[in-house]
Amino acid sequence: MTDLFGDPAVFVQTLVLKVPALLVAVTVHEVAHGLVAERLGDPTARLQGRITLNPLPHIDPIGALAFVLAGFGWAKPVPVNGANLRRPVRDMACVAAAGPASNLIVAFLGLVLFVLLRRTASASFIAVPLAGVLFYVYQFNLVLAIFNLIPVPPLDGGHFLPYLLPRGSWSLISQLEQYGPFILLLLVLTDATRFVIGPAVQFVSGIYIAIVGLIL
Repeated sequence: MTDLFGDPAVFVQTLVLKVPALLVAVTVHEVAHGLVAERLGDPTARLQGRITLNPLPHIDPIGALAFVLAGFGWAKPVPVNGANLRRPVRDMACVAAAGPASNLIVAFLGLVLFVLLRRTASASFIAVPLAGVLFYVYQFNLVLAIFNLIPVPPLDGGHFLPYLLPRGSWSLISQLEQYGPFILLLLVLTDATRFVIGPAVQFVSGIYIAIVGLIL
């Protein structure tokens, strides 16, 4: 929002680089959920046309608007019917893990391509914006993966709880699911998530950069 009112040209230029990267991040994330759910017995995502790399079915209009105005947003969750899963508790945890795992993989690939492009390409009209997109692909996928691991429903981390905690706590988890969106909104608005996500992103980013430095 600061760039929008301070320097609209910079805001638009940055947005042009960020939008493709965001679409890659959320599309890969949601498709991964759908593919793993289908593999484990639930075809709901495919039947509703959500197993596609076309980003349009995954876009939430309000989430997209929030991204443009506030710098963060969200996609439509892929529908999963737990009743179709062979082992619902374990399989839901696997479905939940698929999204962040796919983002971590894409983040690493984005960093590799970014480094390769910076080393091999000249500062051309195409190379510079492409490098910018790859940088945001790396950044958005890494942040999205770690953000979704926060153990608060409706985030993916919240879906791990029934698998990790004893059955006696499931009633508490069910109550948490009712208030989870409000808790998450409070965490985001107060910037409390930064204290969790920031160090985690720096830690994982340090590992990625070290690995890329060894292999390239």
